[in-house]
Amino acid sequence: MKTIAKSLSGLAIGAMIVIGNSATTVAQDKPKGKPWAVPEAAAKTKNPVKADAGIQKQGKDLYAQHCKSCHGAKGKGDGTKAEKIDISCGDFSDAATAKLSDGDLYYKTTEGRKPMPSFKEKLTDNERWSIIHYIRSFASAK
Repeated sequence: MKTIAKSLSGLAIGAMIVIGNSATTVAQDKPKGKPWAVPEAAAKTKNPVKADAGIQKQGKDLYAQHCKSCHGAKGKGDGTKAEKIDISCGDFSDAATAKLSDGDLYYKTTEGRKPMPSFKEKLTDNERWSIIHYIRSFASAK
């Protein structure tokens, strides 16, 4: 009986790994969508919010509430809603995102474009900047 339980447990763990890996692969296999140009002045904007522990926690909490469903818990673009989106939600841990300025990310978060919503009316400036700080943690977590 213990052997059967161990076998079933091993199968369940294996299935979870395969499902988890395939979700990430599917999300990253989607087309990237059209280039998203950010006005030069917006791209040069510096994050005015200091990244301390409180801001990181606020950014994490807001990300979980507003971003995780599409961008995923680890920013890989594999959130629960990503499957329903025709283009990739992007990977916040990749080199391309790391090269973007805080101003680039803030502009995109603020303005949005289909399928990404605008957060201009949903979140304050400081809340959006705190999310940018949190997004930066995905690249350093690699």
